[in-house]
Amino acid sequence: MSTPLSRREFLASTSAASLATLALGAAPVRPPGPARPVVIASANGLAAVTKAMELIKAGADPLDAAIAGVAIVEADPNDHSVGLGGLPNEEGVVELDAAVMHGPTHGAGAVASIRNILHPAAVARLVMKRTKHCLLVGEGALRFAKAHGFPEVDLLTEEARKIWLRWRETHSLTDDWIPAPEGEVEPAVLEALKTRITGTIHCSAIDTHGQLGCVTTTSGLSYKIPGRVGDSPIFGAGLYLDNAIASCGSTGVGEVNLVNCSSFLIVENVRRGMHLKDAMIDALKRVVATTTRNPRFRDANGRPNFGVNFYGITKAGEFAGATLRGPAQMAVHDGEAARLVDCAVLEP
Repeated sequence: MSTPLSRREFLASTSAASLATLALGAAPVRPPGPARPVVIASANGLAAVTKAMELIKAGADPLDAAIAGVAIVEADPNDHSVGLGGLPNEEGVVELDAAVMHGPTHGAGAVASIRNILHPAAVARLVMKRTKHCLLVGEGALRFAKAHGFPEVDLLTEEARKIWLRWRETHSLTDDWIPAPEGEVEPAVLEALKTRITGTIHCSAIDTHGQLGCVTTTSGLSYKIPGRVGDSPIFGAGLYLDNAIASCGSTGVGEVNLVNCSSFLIVENVRRGMHLKDAMIDALKRVVATTTRNPRFRDANGRPNFGVNFYGITKAGEFAGATLRGPAQMAVHDGEAARLVDCAVLEP
């Protein structure tokens, strides 16, 4: 008779199986070329850009390298905006969104509202490579992932569960939930509830052959209505690239990018001759001008009540980041070292 696995042993085995699936759909390694590689990511991506650069220097495809980089964050239980440990929807269930774009083929794949899969970005790559579709959602996305060998994993960590439970107990004064006294609640839980999590990780890369690839992966807006999909898995909104021009992605409140096609706008601005940073600032101005017409996107003074950030890289290897309201940083690896650099700011 076999011995039952402990929870720790089960999680270790499923994590190992999930890591094995990261190779599914990856392109063969080829000899490095003469171009200077650059990898950029949102500020939570220092480890991601380091891993991606290591793989690019070894000859990996830029998209494959970016996916392997963000997989570190997807598996990090301490990042409550991505993957394992991501804060759940209002029912306490973690739902993930992810998308990829591949410069050389202009291929694209995405999954939305997928549950129980540790590495949704790798599933998005398989949507791109193993189907004639671009986007799979919900139960269909989960079945597709399982068909390719991705194991189901409980993504709700104990800390994330406690944060969600405290939110559930305290967000209404008229329901039947009675919250625990504040003195009995862990400080980390109280701290996490001070702001609503909207984070994500985006990573764009240009390899030694001058080819682009990008990926965005997220657990989305904390405590969202089940089934909510943000901008991250939507091409042109949460990410976009044209291999001849640039690659761009975003973090923040996804709805404002969805209604403005922000990442597509930035790449098109660069196509028309704008510097990448200026293209991002122009997109931020567009976002503010359009979304603040809607009362739900503005505060009592008529100003934006949301945050949004852009990160990008051009075909020439130039990179930039921009944010609506600073300060903000982005992660960059220029082939020499990984570091955080400041983003341009629209509003001080």
